[in-house]
Amino acid sequence: MEQADSPAPASGQSSCDLLIVGGGIMGLWAAVHAERRGINTILADAGSLGRGASGGLLGALMPHMPDRWSEKKQFQFDALVSLETEIAALEAATGLSAGYNRSGRLIPLPKPHLNRIAHGHFEDAERHWRAGERRFHWHVLDRPNVDGWVEASAGESGFVHDTLAARVAPRSLISALIAFLQRTKYVRIMKNAPVADLDPDRGTAEIGSETVAFGRCILAAGYQSFALLQGLTPGLTQPLGQPVKGQAALLKADVDPALPTIFLDGLYVVAHEGGYAAIGSTSENRFDDPFSTDTQLDALIEAARAIVPALRSAPVVERWAGLRPKAIDRDPMIGRHPDHPRLVALTGGFKVSFGLAHRLAAAAVCTAADTACEFLLPESFAISSHIAVASR
Repeated sequence: MEQADSPAPASGQSSCDLLIVGGGIMGLWAAVHAERRGINTILADAGSLGRGASGGLLGALMPHMPDRWSEKKQFQFDALVSLETEIAALEAATGLSAGYNRSGRLIPLPKPHLNRIAHGHFEDAERHWRAGERRFHWHVLDRPNVDGWVEASAGESGFVHDTLAARVAPRSLISALIAFLQRTKYVRIMKNAPVADLDPDRGTAEIGSETVAFGRCILAAGYQSFALLQGLTPGLTQPLGQPVKGQAALLKADVDPALPTIFLDGLYVVAHEGGYAAIGSTSENRFDDPFSTDTQLDALIEAARAIVPALRSAPVVERWAGLRPKAIDRDPMIGRHPDHPRLVALTGGFKVSFGLAHRLAAAAVCTAADTACEFLLPESFAISSHIAVASR
């Protein structure tokens, strides 16, 4: 990053080459990549790090269906595979566990036509789910391949077991990222420091009681990023994005943490270490209270208990609700703002953030540093693509 891009601070100011606004999963990974590149960085969050949508319970890392392959599906596949190495490095550096396991996914098939579709996906997975010498598979089964985890009646027409899906403990991963950043040389963390008067053209922002001059800014403030981007983008006829409420629950259950994640009609059941299972999640575009749980979560819990014997009498130890960022075109929103070149968006993600954040953040940091990235983002991820959709 060229030092000339950083305005000289006036008296009482501080300065950085890179300001990252937002300390959720996206912003934390961006700070990790900035540290690796030796970029003088401030990471600012209005509250505590990782306390928004990133502080949830579920942690399911699910691939797209292997059919109708596209650059977006290839990007997600590569990200899910590379996350394993990234987390291993993070755990080695901090001595903390991120609760990661490539435990796979079990999908009950309640209707005959789903079985026919699943058999077609088997060939798609064999063709596309390849990473060098590694192969990941999509098996179509008559019965579950693990005893007692899911009722056989849930899959009247069979089951799919894929070996690509994984899971992570969201709060454990957040803790490991924070622990890594607390030992860094180039990243300064500012908690409980709301960012106000962000001027991407002058390169200044008020952060708490401090004025900060910056060379580039990565905006990774989740759904709160959309309002700022909206104000900086004249001519839009639709919002660039919106918050979507999700509800989840954590149950205490004597389950093997290596069991595959169960997925059925939007319901996820994820086995975690320590004898816990996470259940989720709702996707609510309209809601009265963003942080309360209600009967919609009750229905998910009951649906999980109906198909998972180990959860029938398992007590609920936590109920959670939060807001996830959904960009107008559903895909993540990444890249330099076309009218404000100092500003780089790093938001969206909705349901896929934990599986992609490390790569999306790497791309955002490359953009901020004006350097080429080792991989290309899908065109639909670009902020310019989202702006085009919101301008129609």
